[in-house]
Amino acid sequence: MTSATKTGGEWVRRFHRSPDSAARLVCFPHAGGSATYYFSLSERLAPVVETLALQYPGRQDRASEPALRNLAELADRSFEALSRWSTGDKPLILFGHSLGSVLAFETARRLQDAGTAAAWVFTSGYPAPSVLRGGDIHRRGDAGIIEELRVVGGTDPVWLDNAEFMATVLPALEADYTAIETHPRQIGVRLDSPLTMLVGDDDPHTTLAEARSWADHTTAAFDLRVFSGGHFYLDAHQTEIAEMITGTVKEITA
Repeated sequence: MTSATKTGGEWVRRFHRSPDSAARLVCFPHAGGSATYYFSLSERLAPVVETLALQYPGRQDRASEPALRNLAELADRSFEALSRWSTGDKPLILFGHSLGSVLAFETARRLQDAGTAAAWVFTSGYPAPSVLRGGDIHRRGDAGIIEELRVVGGTDPVWLDNAEFMATVLPALEADYTAIETHPRQIGVRLDSPLTMLVGDDDPHTTLAEARSWADHTTAAFDLRVFSGGHFYLDAHQTEIAEMITGTVKEITA
């Protein structure tokens, strides 16, 4: 059973309070994802790193709220929710997977513009903002979205075949796909924060060239990490990812 503390309003969840942590990690879920996706990573990182996970509207305990269909608005709201955490005495690190990678980047831009730049940004499983593909998944209807979930993995087929369950999550999925697939490309936009891009070597949504293009979006250090697996490669590499993040924290706090 996972339990979380709401902190910073409805948007932020904390699973393992770590008051003596060296840094805070903010995690941005994928399309259709929720804060609880990062429970295991939070458990691995505590108490060295305190993990905060965003809970977008339209899912789990926010299911009664309409999901947002515009990524810029999601970034604005994420920035507002994180404002209390970005001015503290601990470095703030952002980590986003899939849709969450672009959202983490856009939130990092807003933090930087406000004078509170992230100490590091990790992106995962999605093309760089300058080479976004667009897409039509959000226009395929319920059956088309479910088929896409079968292709990319990350969801137990038992749930995909459960019509009652899928009816509760499809509205948020359609909104999330609309947000990311209609988000315009961002050319020449860079962070001053170091950036690490993670990708699976068999990810249908991200080629290695698209992953390398993230280098164009930072004026600081860039690193590309390639893992075995598809779009949800990180499910099988939790320990390695936790070690990588912990190593980064040691680097920036040395």
